[in-house]
Amino acid sequence: MPRSPDRPKRRPPRHDSAQLRSNCPINFVAETFGDKWTLLVIRDLMFKGKRHFGEFRASEEAIASNILADRLQRLEACGVVEKRPDPAHRSKLIYELTQKGRDLMPVMLEITAWSAKHDARTNTPKPFLTAIKRDREGLMKGLLAALDAGQKVGP
Repeated sequence: MPRSPDRPKRRPPRHDSAQLRSNCPINFVAETFGDKWTLLVIRDLMFKGKRHFGEFRASEEAIASNILADRLQRLEACGVVEKRPDPAHRSKLIYELTQKGRDLMPVMLEITAWSAKHDARTNTPKPFLTAIKRDREGLMKGLLAALDAGQKVGP
C-alpha cells in the first residue's frame, strides 16, 4: 500500500552483518530468515494479502501466537516489515512490507519455482508457475502493483 503523504517516512533500522557470525551473504540471509515461520509470514504478506495478526494465525500452517509475535518483531527490527494502527479498527495493527521486504519478491518467486520443480504435490497454481517461467519481470510488476493496492496477489 502506498505511503500516505501525511505519514512521515521512517528511516529503516540498521540491519547488516556487523552483529552476525560472519559477513558471508548466505549467513546474512540464514540469520535473517533462518526458520520455517519467517518466510511464511513474508509469503502471507506478499502473496496472500494478509495484514493483521489474526489473518496470519489463520494460515494453514497454524503458527503459534507467541512465535508469530516474535517473527513480526524480528522482521520489523530488520526493516523488512513495518506496522501501523489500522484506521478502521484502532485496536488492530496493519503489517506491511517495506521496500526492503518488497525487494524479496524475486527471491520468493525463485523459491516458489524451485519448490514446484522438486515437490510433485505443490499447491502452486499452474498459471502462476507458467508466468514465473515465461515473464518473471511482468509478473513481478503486476504483483507489486496489486500489493500496492492491498490485494491478494499470488498463488
